[in-house]
Amino acid sequence: MITKRINAMPSIVLLICFWFSHETIHTVSAFQFGLPLKHSIQKSNNIFGFNVDKRSIRRNSELQSSEEEYGVGMDQNDMMETDMLIAVDTEDMIIPSDSSNYLSKKKGHTFNEDTPRGVAHRAFSVFLFNSQNKMLLTRRATSKITFPGVWTNTCCSHPLYNMKPDEVDDCSKPGVFPNFPGIKHAAIRKLQHELGISPKEVPHDNFRFLIRFHYWASDTITYGEDAPWGEHEVDYVLFIKHPTETGPSLNINDEEVEEFKYVSIDELKAMMYNTDPENDTSDLLWSPWFKGIMEQKGFEMWENLEESMKVDSKYISKEIPFFDPPKEHQAEYNLQTHDKYTGVLNPNSLIS
Repeated sequence: MITKRINAMPSIVLLICFWFSHETIHTVSAFQFGLPLKHSIQKSNNIFGFNVDKRSIRRNSELQSSEEEYGVGMDQNDMMETDMLIAVDTEDMIIPSDSSNYLSKKKGHTFNEDTPRGVAHRAFSVFLFNSQNKMLLTRRATSKITFPGVWTNTCCSHPLYNMKPDEVDDCSKPGVFPNFPGIKHAAIRKLQHELGISPKEVPHDNFRFLIRFHYWASDTITYGEDAPWGEHEVDYVLFIKHPTETGPSLNINDEEVEEFKYVSIDELKAMMYNTDPENDTSDLLWSPWFKGIMEQKGFEMWENLEESMKVDSKYISKEIPFFDPPKEHQAEYNLQTHDKYTGVLNPNSLIS
């Protein structure tokens, strides 16, 4: 069943359900209205040309029933206020802070003339593959505040302060690289929160850290050239492979994920670059970090997945390459005089 939303009036959401005999993309979400949007993310971004395994979707009632789970009882606005990010410099060294001056998710993602690239912070991007080397691709919920409705890798989020197990890796300590246990704990937490994946299906030791990328992007596609939100991250790339063709059992959180599907390398390239003459994918939106990672190194690491999953993989790197976003993700307050240090806090000072 494919669910489409039509905006009839500013305060009304009309849900219309269409049944297709051959579903290829799984849709699960409701749209929430907030700031004015530049584009209509209510439109269908579905494509039906690729065959993928069908899955049944259950609401995340099991997740919500546990008071121990992250995010229970919170909406997107709540997490903007309560998630405490790890501010870092260009070398991924933590900016000193304490409980009185942690960087909130809201502050870190606020873009304007005063903070044209927000505040640089630590993040991760999980790429989950099944036994057939297909990647679990997801589309962010249209209710998300930042970059709603875009296609991206399996899971993208942030390690946080005050989590158990601890998610704060001190990169200056010996032995932390390339294990990064905190980042992997954060990945497990968010895979459960967003996709309902049991931690037992994604063991800590099965994650492979490969590389970090430093990037930024304004959410101008959603909000226009004066976009109030954006991303500025040192993003950890984590690969994990599930031993089955169907992948882990999913219990989708519809406040986080709109749609999902497993794709091969060729299928993703056809979607991303609109190269299949039988399927027009020109209206699909992509997260700037996902597209940047794939074009920088992601496709190569995927094409050599066996090598990438080795404990001593040749792709494991201490380097932190920097990339700017495409022009469509640069706002009017993003100037040519800005550089990779814009939005990076002084490592010798506390967060104010």
